[in-house]
Amino acid sequence: MSQLTLYYKDGCSFCETVFHFMNDNKISVAVKNTGNDTNRAELIKLGGKSQVPCLVIDGKALYESDDIIQWFKDHRKK
Repeated sequence: MSQLTLYYKDGCSFCETVFHFMNDNKISVAVKNTGNDTNRAELIKLGGKSQVPCLVIDGKALYESDDIIQWFKDHRKK
């Protein structure tokens, strides 16, 4: 099973889209708010930029809400 962390920022509509999909599909992952300077710096170190939402999968950054949702769809437990 992959190690997952979702980086987000309050007020980000793209982040909300991902959260709605996760809630609708009962998906739970660790989350980190980049409003916190430590979390923001961590995301920049991992992915090279502070863009959110960002799903970190086993240490690799995946940006863009549509791509994150597609990843969840592709890796959903059958």
